[in-house]
Amino acid sequence: MSVALHLGGDARLAVFRVACRPSARAPSARQYATQTSLGTTAAGFRPRRESVTVFNDDGRVKWGELTTSEKVARTAQSSFYSTLIGGGLVGSILVFTLLYTDVFSSDSSITQYNHAVDRLRSHPESLALLGGPAKKISALGDPTGTSWIRNRPRASMETDKFGTERMRMNVRVSGEEKTGTLHLLMMRRQDEKHWHYGHLFLDVPGQSRVWLEKGEEQAKKKTPGKFFGVRWG
Repeated sequence: MSVALHLGGDARLAVFRVACRPSARAPSARQYATQTSLGTTAAGFRPRRESVTVFNDDGRVKWGELTTSEKVARTAQSSFYSTLIGGGLVGSILVFTLLYTDVFSSDSSITQYNHAVDRLRSHPESLALLGGPAKKISALGDPTGTSWIRNRPRASMETDKFGTERMRMNVRVSGEEKTGTLHLLMMRRQDEKHWHYGHLFLDVPGQSRVWLEKGEEQAKKKTPGKFFGVRWG
């Protein structure tokens, strides 16, 4: 703080500087007590957490901090997820197995169907009868209610008393001129791993039957019988 005094006209200017410093006061007991009590309360305060349920458990709360009901909820959630993952794994294996058995396996009906159609498209007599080049020959399954099923071949399976399996399939084929039916019979004995032709032929209404594979079934029909040890026919 500066104080200036003027003493008369020619009097010298006397300047007195007085330094005033505020006195430091010790904090009151009330203030100290208040601050201390607030600090203690803040340090010991814990916000109340949300109860853990099956639907909101994210694993953040440690197992030892869970109540009994919350532990039951976490266990149920873990069991559900484990069952879901296991079911998905089993389902994936089943789908893969079905795809391999019905589509990709060399012994599946789809594979036999594709081989039969390829034989037809490479058979000159069949192409001449249906009309058109091989790429113009279409092949469909039996007529059904939906186009998705109609476009798939349907194979009938049977096993005789000797353990020989037979796969039969009728495929509708069309060319630029005519439409017919491709009849397929595949056979597999009990001691065999792969299928072989029983017969494969094309029928077109009003036309003679065209044989692509006469196979074992036709060979049996043409084998002459024996009478008193003598083969006739």
